Amino acid sequence: MSSTIGLGVPVPKMLPVTGAWTLPFTAYLLLLSNRVVYQRVKNKQWIGSQLKSDKDNTGNFDTPDPLFLNSRCHMNFLENVPYAFILTAVAELNGGNRTYLNYAMAILLAIRIGHVELGMRGKDTLGPGRPLGQFGTQALLGALAVYGTYLVKGDWGY
Repeated sequence: MSSTIGLGVPVPKMLPVTGAWTLPFTAYLLLLSNRVVYQRVKNKQWIGSQLKSDKDNTGNFDTPDPLFLNSRCHMNFLENVPYAFILTAVAELNGGNRTYLNYAMAILLAIRIGHVELGMRGKDTLGPGRPLGQFGTQALLGALAVYGTYLVKGDWGY
């Protein structure tokens, strides 16, 4: 399928896989962002990363600070997902298999949600989703980087 620009020049859709996954990832990002905003409004804490004072939080890891926890969930998502989108776009622009790339993005979304909902927000912030999300994301980023490089191996002389 293509679109037209200017005088009717057809332009193919170049990143349909990457484009298709923007909505679910953005929806989850908005949820994470709103959790941070909720804590700030609820506690009238407009700046800073923690609600509790340092003396209240020292050595008490059983009840993590809700603002800090939600901020870390939000930041962890933002540290990994944009890079995965870049790697997916690079692979897609270089002729990557759209089915494989769709599976990769679906897996990434599932493990990032699991990392937060079944890991960081779990008991003592150490739920099973946390290592799955961490190591799964790293493995997926590595796989996307290798796949993107494989797609252009001819430019390396192989």
